[in-house]
Parts: sequence; structure tokens; C-alpha cells
Amino acid sequence: MDHDTQIRLAAFKWLAEQVKFHGDVLPREILRKGFIFNETRVPLISPQGIFKPRIMDYPLTITTSPNSPYDDTLSPGGFLGYRYRGKDPHHRDNVGLRQVFEQSRPLIYLKGIVPGRYLAVWPVFIVGDNPHHLTFDVALDDMAVVSMQEPIQMVAEETILRRRFLTTQVRQRMHQRTFRERVIEAYQSQCAFCRLRHRELLDAAHIIPDAEEAGDPVVTNGLALCKLHHAAFDQLLLGVTPDYEIVVREDILIERDGPMLQHGLKELHRGRLLLPHQQVDWPDRDALAWRYERFRNAA
Repeated sequence: MDHDTQIRLAAFKWLAEQVKFHGDVLPREILRKGFIFNETRVPLISPQGIFKPRIMDYPLTITTSPNSPYDDTLSPGGFLGYRYRGKDPHHRDNVGLRQVFEQSRPLIYLKGIVPGRYLAVWPVFIVGDNPHHLTFDVALDDMAVVSMQEPIQMVAEETILRRRFLTTQVRQRMHQRTFRERVIEAYQSQCAFCRLRHRELLDAAHIIPDAEEAGDPVVTNGLALCKLHHAAFDQLLLGVTPDYEIVVREDILIERDGPMLQHGLKELHRGRLLLPHQQVDWPDRDALAWRYERFRNAA
């Protein structure tokens, strides 16, 4: 196993440990610091999208910023499209990524969700080079079936199908994480019902469920809610009027139970919803009216 491959394996292992602790959307600072390999620090991110740490022979990560106009495009083959650096196919970063493609070396893809936070996806492979369109095709693969020992000279049809399937799944995960992070960011990492500030305990709740035709994954169709209040909102124990008033279902108000029911739910009755700082991110009143009608029918 060559030196470059050893570092890639170490990077994958380190990322898996970070995801267990922080979740798969990681702060930029953690990625910038990276990990130690043979007494040398290996960062995973830089201002450039295609990044090769100094101790490596080839690029290790590819990154898209949250505001990239080329982010998350889909290639004709059903894979992700990744934009060249600049317009010169012979720029050293593009050449480095082309070498990774030719040698079938796995990479890490860091997808910017909101400023300073990135979804980490690995292993990904460059599976196509399109110099006329200034893009590479990128596919996710499974660590369990990827051989890190020998470059893959021929890609079987089953490998193509597997990669296409996994890439489709990761695109869905990107959209879900983007919705969550943008909603929580809009509410300044607070529960809109109880003001709890622990980000790890917050969810992005759909006002109109995503299974409905109008349930778009946009900030105005979301509420940042803690785990308890997300569950209560989904089960229609709590409702929100189009005027941003929180209402507790009547049978819950008259129920007798312990302090959690009293302080966790009943005391929210007739309280005001915490609204995002930017008015453009406030919950859509029509969406709230649709949801409140369902709440009233349940009551």
C-alpha cells in the first residue's frame, strides 16, 4: 500500500470518528485542523475547492461552497457534476484531479450546506472528465466493496449501477441536510417553541410535510424545534396559528401528569412563536393555516 493510500485510509477513519461525535455535517474549523498522520498535520479543507495536502501526491478532497452556482448539478450519467477550478483544463488542480481519475483513487467530498458547515461524503470517485463543459463526474461508492490496494482498471456494469444508486441516495441526503441546517441557522440555533439552544437536540420540522405536494424543503416551510416539540408538533398535540401563536390541544391541557407535561407542553399554550431574525425566513402564513386546520380537526 503506497503512502498516499495510507493517508486516505487514515482520513476516512478520522472522518468516521468525527461523524459519530458531531453528525455528518461538520464545522469548517474541525476540517481545517484535520488529523495527525506520522506526526504531520493533514487538513481536509482549504480556500480552493480541489485540495491536496502537502504530504500527499494527489488531491484528497473536493469542496463546494454553500453559495456555489455549480453546486449539486447532475451529469447525464446520473452522477454529481463537479466544476473545474477556473477555465483552464491544464490548471494543476484540474490535472491533479484527472490523475486521481486515471488511477481510480477515492476522494472525500465536502458539500457546503450553510456558511462554515459541510456535509462529509466518502469515498467518492471521479468517473468522468468533461473538458468541453469544464466538469468532472463524481460518484459515491461503498467502502465495504472498494479495494484500496489496486487501482481499478475496468469498472463493471454492477459497479456503475451501485455507484449511481448510492449517488442518488446521497443527493437526497444533501437536500435533507441543507433544509435542516438552513432552518436551524435561520432560528439562530434555538427551538422556536421553548428557545432551547442545544443544536444537537434540534430538528427542522416541516410545516406542510414533505410527502405533500406543497411540502417544499424551504426555510419558510420549516420550524426549528427540539426533539420533544418536533414530536408533539408532528402528532398534532401542538399547533401554530397563522398569527404565530402556539396552541396546545384541549385534551392535553386538561390532562394530569408530571412536571414534563406541565412545563414541557402545557405552559406553551398561547405563547408566541420565536421568529427568525430575517423576515424573509418567517414561516409562511398559508402553510401555517393549512397545518393549523389539521390540528383543529385532530382536536
